[in-house]
Amino acid sequence: MAYQALYRVWRSQTFEDVVGQRHITKTLQNALSQQKISHAYLFSGPRGTGKTSAARIFAKAVNCEKAPVEEPCNECPSCLAIMDGSFADVLEIDAASNNGVEEIRDLREKVRYVPSSAKYKVYIIDEVHMLSTGAFNALLKTLEEPPEHVIFILATTEPHKIPLTIHSRCQRYDFKQITVEDSIFRMKTVMDGTGLAYDEAALQIIARAAKGGMRDALSLLDQAISYSADKVTEVDALEITGSVSGAFLAEVTEAVYEKRVIDALENLNKAFESGKDPLRLVEELIFYYRDMLLAQVSTESGLFIDEGLKRLADKIPATELYRYIDEWNQALQGIKWSLHPRIYLEVLFVKLSQPTTAPDQMSSETIQTLIDKIDILENEVRHLKKAPVQSAAVGAVQTRTPEPEVRVPISRTALSEILIHATKQDKERILNHWQEIKESCFPDSQSKSALLDEAEPIAVSANAFVLKFTHDIHLKMAMRSEEFIGRLSTVLQEKTGVQYETILPVTESEWLKERERFLQTQKKKPVEKKTTLEEPLVAKAKSLFGEELVEVVEE
Repeated sequence: MAYQALYRVWRSQTFEDVVGQRHITKTLQNALSQQKISHAYLFSGPRGTGKTSAARIFAKAVNCEKAPVEEPCNECPSCLAIMDGSFADVLEIDAASNNGVEEIRDLREKVRYVPSSAKYKVYIIDEVHMLSTGAFNALLKTLEEPPEHVIFILATTEPHKIPLTIHSRCQRYDFKQITVEDSIFRMKTVMDGTGLAYDEAALQIIARAAKGGMRDALSLLDQAISYSADKVTEVDALEITGSVSGAFLAEVTEAVYEKRVIDALENLNKAFESGKDPLRLVEELIFYYRDMLLAQVSTESGLFIDEGLKRLADKIPATELYRYIDEWNQALQGIKWSLHPRIYLEVLFVKLSQPTTAPDQMSSETIQTLIDKIDILENEVRHLKKAPVQSAAVGAVQTRTPEPEVRVPISRTALSEILIHATKQDKERILNHWQEIKESCFPDSQSKSALLDEAEPIAVSANAFVLKFTHDIHLKMAMRSEEFIGRLSTVLQEKTGVQYETILPVTESEWLKERERFLQTQKKKPVEKKTTLEEPLVAKAKSLFGEELVEVVEE
């Protein structure tokens, strides 16, 4: 018989053999034993995590002659036929090459026929996300209400590409990436079953290189077995996977930490000369620093920790490890887009190997100098705070000229003119757009935009208005900016279509005082002169009903 790859020979035949997916296998076993079998399942997850294997095991379990069972017996004719792929009622369809509407219509016609020799006809559609939109639509109704003897199992690595209408008609099971520990355990079972010798460190290297895929791990192990003589060693695994040894990682890590730039670059050059991939090298370094952190936290982390890693974990503080991991993670992104990854790595090695002065490594003289400077600055701040009071009290001459206070004198004439002609309609014209005006005035300056949050138009005439600020400090900050009023006027014209010639800023306290003064002034004027102060609404009412029938009541 022709040689078969390890991942085919050691394909899981029972749910207990499925690696790292206990949350799924336990649910399926309970459903089988309780006869709560759904008509459609969706298995999603990364490649090589057991989706198709679990689908085949489920197909054997539902058609096993000893059903209902949690595990297929793998001895009855149905189980054996499904295992060798000759069972007519279990069909595996590759959606990547059968993704058209015609193939799905043909499937839809065949599902009506009862199984020839089993209880259920099981359709396993692999890479189902490759189906076309028309094919999904053709499958939809059949998937929703298939005959009682049909079970659909859809497998995919990209569930986001499957329509929600398909999702809602299936029980979804998400397969997760297989951990390094689970991969090592499974490879030990395979190696013990084949009777071959191995180093545990070699299995760890292969498990990490597989990146969560059991099929990839077994494929790499198959390569390592073919490469090795009579035992799979750590060196064999390094050669097959393109990884670097723990001794090399220890040398590089120690050289960087001890700021030995030349040694670090020489080690890097050796790695490139031996054909190591820069991206893979950085990934290995990140894992190495991560293992050192775990070794510091617990000796029972489940990792294979050599003497070099243990020694460096005791030597390098955790704060430095965090910094290195951040730097290498950034490098991982940069190398992917760099045209010269080797130069990128060399520069990073030089940067990390440069001496740095951490805050906790400062000399006592440096710390004392900083304290003295802080004391001087605090004294100057206190002096500036007291200076205006002293000059007002005793007329003392100031050695420093304080920044002139911004005062905004109020023009009572302008204020009275606005109040006389202010109307509710003019005010609403601005207020209807006020939120939009605030957002459009200073989109690039949060401080100036915040000033407008503390302001509002309080009295508006046809071409002028009073802008009231909640606090005096906000008004002063606004007036210090040369562009504040100009920009506000421009945006107002854009949003309201009116060019306001006068914008009169006042504080809330000033507004209350000046408004009261204005009302008192108006009450003292003769009645005959009030006609000039009539609002348009009053004048309109008099013209309609006659002056003798209109009575104006002031509130």
